[in-house]
Amino acid sequence: MEPCRGSDSGSNPDLGASSHSLTLTRQRIKGKSREGGGGEKMRNAWLLARMWLCVLLLFALIYGVLSLIAVLTGAGTPIVFAVLAAVVVAAQFFIGPKIVEATMHIRYVSESEYPELHQIVSDLAMRAGIPKPKVGISEIPVPNAFAFGTSKRNARVCVTRKLLQMLDRDELEGVLAHEISHIKHRDVAVITALSVIPMICYFIYISFFWSGIFGGGGERRENGAFALAVAAIAFIAYFISNLILLYASRIREFYADAGSAEITRKPQALASALYKIIYGNATARAEQFKKELGSMRAFFAADPMSARRDLSDLRQADFDRNGRIDAYELQEFAARAKLSFSERLLEIFSTHPHPVNRLKRLAEYI
Repeated sequence: MEPCRGSDSGSNPDLGASSHSLTLTRQRIKGKSREGGGGEKMRNAWLLARMWLCVLLLFALIYGVLSLIAVLTGAGTPIVFAVLAAVVVAAQFFIGPKIVEATMHIRYVSESEYPELHQIVSDLAMRAGIPKPKVGISEIPVPNAFAFGTSKRNARVCVTRKLLQMLDRDELEGVLAHEISHIKHRDVAVITALSVIPMICYFIYISFFWSGIFGGGGERRENGAFALAVAAIAFIAYFISNLILLYASRIREFYADAGSAEITRKPQALASALYKIIYGNATARAEQFKKELGSMRAFFAADPMSARRDLSDLRQADFDRNGRIDAYELQEFAARAKLSFSERLLEIFSTHPHPVNRLKRLAEYI
């Protein structure tokens, strides 16, 4: 059965797990509840520590590259690239929201138009301790949700119309809590700041590469070889910094998932929502549109580009094939599921964690 919109999964026993399964679920939830908030705090602290480790690694990398190039060239030329990249990122930071609004076809809606949506966002924002974000509807033809903005006070939370059609209230709350956690954690600002580092490395690589190619003959040929060597160093730094940036992006998704579980106390609702989102993205007849959204996929709750591949894995979590994932299914799936070597390798180059890993982490919060 395909994932679909429905009533709360706990309200109809025919759509839930068996009585034996529910008994096991209650026992496990009771056992885990003894762990209390301490376990959640430890897990969240570890996620935050890894995010800051990424920040330190990236800035240490760019400091090392700029210092090395400055020593080799005997000039402060790399600082020019740093300033140029900072200007580009600053422009992106301030005009970025307008670009997102145009690309995602966003229309901001009032409380009278979507009272339930506004009520959920307002309630979740209050629980998260942030100002209520601006609420919008995106008219792109895939189910998803995203948050953006330059600060907590001018943040926006948007959902697509297809998402509203697919999710029940608990699932919608789980997704919106995920996006509000992004705002609470200042993820947009952090990732925007970190993205300057691969950009600096790329500017240096391009500049020295073309300088080396057109270095000329004689002494200029030696200078050209030297420039190509600098370009090679910058390209390696660019590649490594991109991998670190992608890792930071995956960590922020885990952190937002944890925030959603903490706010709603229903990690299974977010897991079920991710399953439905991935199903909707995999079956949407909008392949060209999904390709056009490639540059924006880091904003989404789930990556639309890998949906077809991810769906086959998540279907294994839907034991009773009722189109949603409950607490028992989430725990059982988390205990059994494993990623292949190729899936772990592909995850390294992804903006989002593999959905199997996300569900395994969410199961820890039950």
